[in-house]
Amino acid sequence: MATPPPFSSTGTVRLPGIEQRAEILVDTFGVPHIYARTAHDAFLLQGFNAARDRLWQIDFWRRRGLGLMAEVFGPDHVERDRVARLFRYRGGMAEEWAAYGPEAREVCTAFVAGVNAFVRLTRQDPDLLPQEFHDLGYAPALWEPEDICRMRSHGLFYNATAEVKRATVLGRFGADAEDLRRQREPRIALKVPEGLDPASIPEDVLRLYDLLIGPSSFGGPHPAGAPAATPKDGSNNWVLDGTRTTTGRPILANDPHRAVTTPSLRYMAHLNAPGLHVIGAGEPGLPGISIGHNDEVAFGLTICPMDQEDLYVYETRPERPDEYRYRGEWLPFTVVRESVEVRGAAPVPVELRFTVHGPVVHQDGGSRRAYALRVAWLEPGMAPYLASLGYQRARDAAEFRAALATWGAPPVNQVFADRRGDIGWQIAGLLPVREEWDGTLPVPGDGRYEWRGFLTAEQLPGSANPASGWLGSANQMNIPAEFSAQHHVSYDWYSGQRMERIEELLDRGGPLLGVQDSWDFQQDCVSVPAREIVSLLDRLPGEVPGSDLLRGWDASLTPDSAAAALFEVWYRRHLRPALLEAALGRRSDPATAREALPYLLPDETYSAESRTDLAILRDPAHWLGPEGGSVLARLAARTLAAAFAETAELLGPDPSGWAWGTLHRSHLRHPLHGVLSERLRDGFTVGPLPRGGSGDTVLAAPYGPDFVQTGGATWRMAVDVGGWENSRMINSPGQSGDSRSPHYDDLFELWAKGGSIPMLFDRDSVEKSTDFRLVFEPAE
Repeated sequence: MATPPPFSSTGTVRLPGIEQRAEILVDTFGVPHIYARTAHDAFLLQGFNAARDRLWQIDFWRRRGLGLMAEVFGPDHVERDRVARLFRYRGGMAEEWAAYGPEAREVCTAFVAGVNAFVRLTRQDPDLLPQEFHDLGYAPALWEPEDICRMRSHGLFYNATAEVKRATVLGRFGADAEDLRRQREPRIALKVPEGLDPASIPEDVLRLYDLLIGPSSFGGPHPAGAPAATPKDGSNNWVLDGTRTTTGRPILANDPHRAVTTPSLRYMAHLNAPGLHVIGAGEPGLPGISIGHNDEVAFGLTICPMDQEDLYVYETRPERPDEYRYRGEWLPFTVVRESVEVRGAAPVPVELRFTVHGPVVHQDGGSRRAYALRVAWLEPGMAPYLASLGYQRARDAAEFRAALATWGAPPVNQVFADRRGDIGWQIAGLLPVREEWDGTLPVPGDGRYEWRGFLTAEQLPGSANPASGWLGSANQMNIPAEFSAQHHVSYDWYSGQRMERIEELLDRGGPLLGVQDSWDFQQDCVSVPAREIVSLLDRLPGEVPGSDLLRGWDASLTPDSAAAALFEVWYRRHLRPALLEAALGRRSDPATAREALPYLLPDETYSAESRTDLAILRDPAHWLGPEGGSVLARLAARTLAAAFAETAELLGPDPSGWAWGTLHRSHLRHPLHGVLSERLRDGFTVGPLPRGGSGDTVLAAPYGPDFVQTGGATWRMAVDVGGWENSRMINSPGQSGDSRSPHYDDLFELWAKGGSIPMLFDRDSVEKSTDFRLVFEPAE
């Protein structure tokens, strides 16, 4: 019989470091409700409990963030460790702590003390360890409070990747190809910075950066999950004031999108201490709550794709490649030498190079060029999500908004509401001031292109109590064009189709809306692009296999829909590539168009890039020539016939048996799937279950070539502001990272079907739903 997970039944624990008696009440869904007599003890128990449920996960994240993977996973991870150290925060800690507010250091110290208390217990009793440690033969490490601040690469940051991709397409295929790849918002003509040759930028110049922000690979079917930044990450949020709701109180909804994996990237918790009463979710390795509500204010965030990164290109000295030209002088690279411990091998010395702008990510001796990144997220106060400590005690909307002045990373759209009925939206993040260029392309690092300080939330757009009665965001371009153009916030916004559908749902009139309405809207599968694309059927030169299935379809990508299955195969695999190739082929020779096509297609089936394909449909004459309408009709007929044949191969010859959810599934594998023993692999695998939606729907469910969902909202909430007990939430696949726990995957099926659990806030409600109680006493 399997050993039960640690501390999974009622008991008393004598815990070093705790000041007074405290309790954790774990409810029937695995949510910990922490009751302490001091804030110190609340955060200490949050750390202890995070280790109780997610020790392997948070230990893995720490190793990944600090560059300590090779010491337990071996030589294959030395290079990954080197780049993690290259982008580790190396500034002064006094300035760093001060940036998060007066209690940040004490909070992190208490949280880490709780984590370490649990780690020390595992050293006394190894049976407390999660199974991964036993299977792979290593032990978790002790933390330092500063570790929370030094890890930076798990945030969501922009736009180094966009700069390089833009330079590559521009240099190899020209401006027409780049215009087809992505539409810039606001619309601007590309201006190549003086001194830059886009064609000279190596396509692999960001190989190390990609290694940093991408998932780690362990040879399995899916790479190892961590809270890394990838193009598929988005989110939805909205807040309604009392004039729009059934209760007369505000309702706030949020479903942030990240990688769909196990364990979940977020963890639900409830903290209660004098002056602190907050519930919601955050990353398990961080103290506090970043999304949720306290007893006065509710808050939720989406990513704002603010441009916080620039790639600098340097000339290196012919006879001394360890020097680079800056402002007419040759400066030596700053070099830091460290040693990487390696499991089963000798330590490996590594060299980290820096320029005045930041970490060197590539150097080419042949062309005498070096490349470095300046990133805002290495400034003090930029540890992802840690600034939420500054707002979780806010007493009203105004106080919450003021607290966002210290928010640096990741850049976000915050929506919030208080019990008084006030609602608001605010962009928050550290925005570099660029006066000499717009940030769309790399720039020479010779001193002509420098940041002139930063804008903070106090200078960024926001709104309060609008006449419409609601505010929201979905990563789309949502700020005045003139502000964006003046301050170069971003030109690489996500597609606006999800927000367009949210606006339809919230502005459609009719009855007032309740919490369940917002929850149902989060499950909405209507694809706005699909509605537009199926209008192509009217142009077809005759009947085409599959056209009868799509005519009259409501464009809803529900799991049981045959039309949805055909549409997704048609659009993603046939129509979109054909549209882009045809449009580029009109502007270049066919061979060049075919060569360029892979650069024009999105990496993921997500609405992360502004939609040139829809622009072609709306104005075929502009993109496809004077006979564009006819060209489009023939192209649609040819690709639909091919898609119908492919769908028949995938799902069988009879369309009456087709269903989108048969193809599109959520199937979760452990991050270390490729190296764990077979017994553990099977125990950690969750699913598959059918899924609706796509990257274009409010129910965000992007997927890869195998149709398995890769991203979306594993955590979501809908909050009745002031009527807290009516609020709902979910976290998939479950609260625990230990497959021995009943809470490892107990929420997965409920999540997949659009269900929810109560967001218990009142002590009486918590007591009624308590599964077991842990009582903590100071150690003697």
